[in-house]
Amino acid sequence: MRIPALLLLAVALAGCTAAPEQSSLTTPPPPPPPTTTSVSRMDFPPRPRDVPLDAVDPCAILTAEQRMALSLDNPPSAYVETSFGGAKACTIRSTTSGNVARIALVLVSGADVWLSENAQVDYSVSTIEGFPAITVRTPDVHDVCNVEIDVADGQFIDVMFRDGGNSTAVQQDHLCLGAQRVAEAVMAGLLQKR
Repeated sequence: MRIPALLLLAVALAGCTAAPEQSSLTTPPPPPPPTTTSVSRMDFPPRPRDVPLDAVDPCAILTAEQRMALSLDNPPSAYVETSFGGAKACTIRSTTSGNVARIALVLVSGADVWLSENAQVDYSVSTIEGFPAITVRTPDVHDVCNVEIDVADGQFIDVMFRDGGNSTAVQQDHLCLGAQRVAEAVMAGLLQKR
């Protein structure tokens, strides 16, 4: 009976021993705090001027040459985008790449709506032709990227670029580059007309 008592004592003492100290070489560093992008309207770059969209046809902004340079080779198709308060919109498909561009002229809100925490998107702010632009990525939606261009008080252009159902999914970074290229062409075309 003496052996089991010693074994029991050894087990009890083993449970009370201190764990070996961890060094900075064996302990992984704590994860960095989550990054938050916070831009207020005051930090939003000012527009060089207002370019109202009220009388603009979204399917007439890009010239045939611009569309071909962007590989958007199907005819533009007009419709109303109800998710943007009945915005006039135009979609153009590429048979070459299989991607689709959409241009929506939003007259019910400024682009800074995307800077709100309520928007629940990841974004970065830049400029296109001197106008504030926001590249928007929606978490868990990887087949689309949007660029929002602030053109007038309570008005912005939404340029969406999405994978049109390609057999191999297009990476979102590539879609954001496509959205940026289309947005640049849209602003160049719009400023030539206005």
